[in-house]
Amino acid sequence: MSLFEYKILPAPRRGEKSREAKTTVDRFALTLSQQINALARDGWEYLRADTLPCDERSGLTGTATHFHAMLVFRRKLLDLPAVVVTPMAVAPLPTVTVDAPSGAAPSLGPAPIR
Repeated sequence: MSLFEYKILPAPRRGEKSREAKTTVDRFALTLSQQINALARDGWEYLRADTLPCDERSGLTGTATHFHAMLVFRRKLLDLPAVVVTPMAVAPLPTVTVDAPSGAAPSLGPAPIR
């Protein structure tokens, strides 16, 4: 079993200019891969991209909900040894015999005083 720490960063909003990336999509993909590779060098593993709502102020008294793309990364903190659970041996319950008069139901009520 492993313990992880997580890092969440906003996704880039636009691609950086580059000689090898001519189109907008290529520039955006290059910027995204550079960001992911930079974090991977520090041990961060890319997990996923999420789009999450966020309430932000709008004007003096209003609020508006905006959606932000977030990149989720994780990295191992430490490895814990796997815990092996083995079932316990259960001893059978002892059998109990009760000597009761045959054919007669037990009487209900308080126990007789002896």
